Amino acid sequence: MSKIVVLYHSGYGHTQRMAQAVSEGAGAELLAIDADGNLPAGGWETLDAADAIIMGSPTYMGSVSWQFKKFAEASSKPWFSQSWKDKLFAGFTHSASMNGDKQSTLNYLFTLAMQHSGLWVGAGVLPSNSKAAQRNDVNYLGSFAGAMAQSPADAGAGEMFAGDLETARIFGKRVVDTAQRLGR
Repeated sequence: MSKIVVLYHSGYGHTQRMAQAVSEGAGAELLAIDADGNLPAGGWETLDAADAIIMGSPTYMGSVSWQFKKFAEASSKPWFSQSWKDKLFAGFTHSASMNGDKQSTLNYLFTLAMQHSGLWVGAGVLPSNSKAAQRNDVNYLGSFAGAMAQSPADAGAGEMFAGDLETARIFGKRVVDTAQRLGR
């Protein structure tokens, strides 16, 4: 059985809700970065023991949150020892704008995974891009690098689009299926 960890920071609850959906799909443990950018007690050990780390952050100003950046910089210890080498990594993000530079956030997460000598798992879901497509369709935002979600700036986390949350669940399942195919 693969040990999957969903590591995330959420500023307003949307990314947390997305993390929960990813976790449901992957049968993963949730690990939250707090408002000060810190992991809970035992968090580093949890990441060290994981076969796959699925990272999530809201997209703020075209990148991950400062709390997630603090975590990333603190990950220099496992980077230096290459203790996360060949782990599976994947990423997801949420923002208020339809585009909102979410791809930049996924690129940041990808780069962090590559610095740790990890193996990246993309979304693996075709986009809903036909004339008949509806906002609640799976992968309506058309991401290949990871899972993306969008909610209006004045919408609470409970108002997230069902299609975005289903995309997150499918994405989580893809990561665990990939881990199992690789014998992790």
